[in-house]
Amino acid sequence: MKCFKRLVMRQIKDLLPPSLDPMQFAYRPNRSTNDAISSTLHLFLTHLENKDTYVRMLFINFSSAFNTIIPQHLTKNLSQLGINTSLCNWILDFLNGRPQSV
Repeated sequence: MKCFKRLVMRQIKDLLPPSLDPMQFAYRPNRSTNDAISSTLHLFLTHLENKDTYVRMLFINFSSAFNTIIPQHLTKNLSQLGINTSLCNWILDFLNGRPQSV
């Protein structure tokens, strides 16, 4: 499965448009959770330097997100990003009927 992930990830990353969210830290080279925390803290602290302002924060735990992936939705989203239909269908075929766990 790890070999499959590396192979497909390499193919998909080469095909994705460069317009991905710059605040995405997962699966990006030279990015980590520490970068995400630092960027968020900087943004909030800069905002709080203004008088009479406040910040609301929401933390969401996505640790089980991969257990609930619906393959048809994944391939639809990949297709909308410009990923080749053949690759999307291949991923769909691979994921259908497979139990997923993290």
